[in-house]
Amino acid sequence: MDSAMVMDLGRESLWVAVMIAGPILLVALVVGLVIGIIQAATSINEMTLSFIPKLAAMVATLILVGSWQIGMLVEFTRRMYERIPALFM
Repeated sequence: MDSAMVMDLGRESLWVAVMIAGPILLVALVVGLVIGIIQAATSINEMTLSFIPKLAAMVATLILVGSWQIGMLVEFTRRMYERIPALFM
């Protein structure tokens, strides 16, 4: 196993992590921003007000893209297992 293979595995692992976490984090960011703007406009400074809408949006996103995320993780794991024989050559 040379340094190029290690770098490739690291790059691919980070890319899969970004693709898996990205949709949920993006939805949480957008919902938090919208709730923050509404709180600033109405002068309601309740910290717990943004928690429930963010949680609901993240659950909805997980329901919508969860199967795609699982498929991507399974494919990544399959590729990792296929690379195992090449490690010992």
